[in-house]
Amino acid sequence: MAHHQPTRGEPRVALVTCSALPDLDPDDRLVLAPLAARGVAAEAAIWDDPAVDWSGYDLVVLRSPWDYPLRRDEFVAWAQAVPRLANPVDVVGWNTDKRYLAELSAAGVPTVATAWIEPGETWALPADSGEYVIKPAVSAGSQDTGRYDLADPEHRELAASHVRRLTAAARVAMVQPYLSAVDTAGETALLFLAGPGGLAFSHAIRKGPMLTGPDLGVAELYRAERIDRRTALPDQLAVAQLALAAVPGGPDRLLYARVDLIPGPDGAPVLVELELTEPSLFIGYADSAPDRLAAAIAAHLARRS
Repeated sequence: MAHHQPTRGEPRVALVTCSALPDLDPDDRLVLAPLAARGVAAEAAIWDDPAVDWSGYDLVVLRSPWDYPLRRDEFVAWAQAVPRLANPVDVVGWNTDKRYLAELSAAGVPTVATAWIEPGETWALPADSGEYVIKPAVSAGSQDTGRYDLADPEHRELAASHVRRLTAAARVAMVQPYLSAVDTAGETALLFLAGPGGLAFSHAIRKGPMLTGPDLGVAELYRAERIDRRTALPDQLAVAQLALAAVPGGPDRLLYARVDLIPGPDGAPVLVELELTEPSLFIGYADSAPDRLAAAIAAHLARRS
């Protein structure tokens, strides 16, 4: 395949979204003006729209294609056909199945303990009466995710039903202890953007608790979140760097990354997700973050020209 060279005029960038958000998530729209100021023409494009000519873009940036979880194979096949994709397609294939957490744990990254239930397997409910989170291994935006107090007989039944519902649909279920610190300290998301020396820390936000109870099978594209600014702590940044260093192919190929952490039982941060495919980047919550994202996109364009 011939190496693509931008044609005369402004470089063109597609910001990939889904049909439910044809004009992008409001946070993502904040990057449009800084890109235009750099002479970059950016526009929203729906990932499964057959009318889109992906080869006509100088860079295709995954942003909010949040309807892919039930069509993950189709989504990855689409990504493989896109010539200039960020983040790279092999990372997308790896990161859209949360079983990557097992790989990161094996690599020494402090990670929330997770049990995996494959289709056809039976889940033995934990004997203890703690709280647990159940979700599918392929999901986005807390879709199909529930919180269960196993001291409650009704919750035990609902938890077992949730796992059966997922595995009956040929989906892998994951079961994790609910980390109670999320109710007080919240969840910290560390945002990284490509810079001159590779992926660099940009900003951090705090997400308040979102899971209030069982998942009852109601479809949602994403759940509303309470977001606040947060200052990253050294131990959080250290865990983030460990996780990023374990990404297949290394972190320097990435345009962006989001590392989600919650204090574990001992108070030390543990990884709950490493989001490299379509994370909200919360650029509206940090001074100059929209400009940093625009600079990262411009740098990726320069690298590919």
